[in-house]
Amino acid sequence: MDGDSALKRARLARNLTQEEVADLLNEITGGSSDGSVVSAWESGRKRTGMRNRRALSQLFREPPEVLFAHQDGRDAISVLEVTGTDVVVRVLTRYTDLLEAMLDVVMNAREYLVVTGSRSREKTYLAAIETAVAQRPDLVHYRVLYGPPRHAALSEHLVRLLELRDPAERRNGVKTLHIGIVEPLQAMERYFVASETSAVVPLPSFHGAEGFDCGILLGREAAVGLVQHGREACASARPVETLEAVYALPVRHGGVPRQGDT
Repeated sequence: MDGDSALKRARLARNLTQEEVADLLNEITGGSSDGSVVSAWESGRKRTGMRNRRALSQLFREPPEVLFAHQDGRDAISVLEVTGTDVVVRVLTRYTDLLEAMLDVVMNAREYLVVTGSRSREKTYLAAIETAVAQRPDLVHYRVLYGPPRHAALSEHLVRLLELRDPAERRNGVKTLHIGIVEPLQAMERYFVASETSAVVPLPSFHGAEGFDCGILLGREAAVGLVQHGREACASARPVETLEAVYALPVRHGGVPRQGDT
């Protein structure tokens, strides 16, 4: 039993067969998994995809960094659990893992979503944030810039956020969109995405001098702290909460279309 994966132990603790797990999983995802696929996941012969990871975490009420540690490789993952807290740290050594973890934070945010930094340009990630803002009207979103956007994609993203929500409006008395730029511009830039349950902090590449393609995944306790950090940073930042204010920001690598541009 000690050699079993956490995924297998979670199934056995609930007295379920692999076929039963597959059936329950398919009810959540609409997929077509079977017992042989569950067996391959449990043994580590096959890596579970992002959609099924989320569904299995929901089914077993365990975080993915615990359930799938055996699939991700012990040399590429470090898990820190502190007694009496909900702290888990996972090292993300590949860009695909970093992006997947960041998307998970965004997609699972229900109360708060805090994003900091001025370098974002990954279209999938920015689109996920826009979807969260559009589909969850009670979600409070903070975007903290450290200096003007480095890329036109981020400027365009800020425009879309303002088209989706008016920062001047209140929902049940609560402002749900905050965009600000930290000044002075010499302030050290911080990069993270955090919700009320998890957070990801990108790190400089382990593989070369350029880019941020690695990071760490943090659990609930650290995420709550980062949410507060982001809220305080945004409160002291200069608001950028109109289209005119966004258009006035210089962009290091290209501009942003003005109103009426095609």
